Amino acid sequence: MKKENISKKILFWYDNNRRILPWRKFKSKKNKNYYTLVSEFMLQQTQVRTVIPYFENFIKKIPNFKKLSNINDEQLMKCWQGLGYYSRARNLKKTAKKIFSNFKGKLPNNLEDLKSLPGIGDYTANAILAIAFNKPVIPLDGNIERVLKRLFYLKKENEISKNNLNKKKSFFGFSKRSDDYAQAIMEIGATICKPISPLCDKCPLQKNCISFKKNDFKIKPKNKFNKIKYFEAKIYNSNDKYLLIKNNKFNFLRNLLIFPMNEVKKDQFKSSIDKKINIKMSNMDMKIILNKNNRNKKIKGDFMLDKYNINKIILPSFTKKIFKTISKH
Repeated sequence: MKKENISKKILFWYDNNRRILPWRKFKSKKNKNYYTLVSEFMLQQTQVRTVIPYFENFIKKIPNFKKLSNINDEQLMKCWQGLGYYSRARNLKKTAKKIFSNFKGKLPNNLEDLKSLPGIGDYTANAILAIAFNKPVIPLDGNIERVLKRLFYLKKENEISKNNLNKKKSFFGFSKRSDDYAQAIMEIGATICKPISPLCDKCPLQKNCISFKKNDFKIKPKNKFNKIKYFEAKIYNSNDKYLLIKNNKFNFLRNLLIFPMNEVKKDQFKSSIDKKINIKMSNMDMKIILNKNNRNKKIKGDFMLDKYNINKIILPSFTKKIFKTISKH
């Protein structure tokens, strides 16, 4: 089948089945660029349905590049609170500042300049080029990877490598509607070619799909390795107030409020009789001792959290999980 016919089939499906998403509702080119940048940052490691309400609130409070570049950090984190991976928010603001200092207030429209912006790698840069600037690019996200793996029945390690998947993208060809086309292919992966129980009867690529012909839809997973690390969180409590500190020690949750913590060895973790919890963060499995046997003390940069005001303070979900656990014990 000609690539022209492939693109027509995909776009016909998209025009009749696309989801109504807030970042697709723009009123101007500048509007579109800003919405695309913000949504792509938010969608890094976060599902669409989770992002929607955060995006809508963010755009309402911070409607453009100028406002974003000048907003104070506390307001920024308040708009991002609950979405996690807070470095994305900090990088988003840094990017807005750099857009004004280096690109005269305009989002750049080439790969090299986009990748020079904080928090933007290959995928995000290519997604922006396609969606915001209608460039003939197909970004390789997890959804498109899954579509390709099933279309070509890719199972072996060398077959599912980034290099091979990028080559296989040529199957899609290109379209004059590059912005819609990139989103259309991602949409097929997200809503039709799902990880489990794909909806093949609704897929515009069913006839091209080797996995469908073989009735084998199992996806070869990437080899992911989560680092296991051990920590001790020190819980200082006085009159229903808990001591938190601004994190300048660890790379995760930098500059956010956490309980005083230190990394410990596996043997110390295993031998401790204190309450323990597990928290997953990005590619790290954190095993944490909750040490409540401490007298209250003064620590540089500390903050006393009144347990009755927890919802009024900007806290990462990581800190809230620990607080919730110690409140029960």
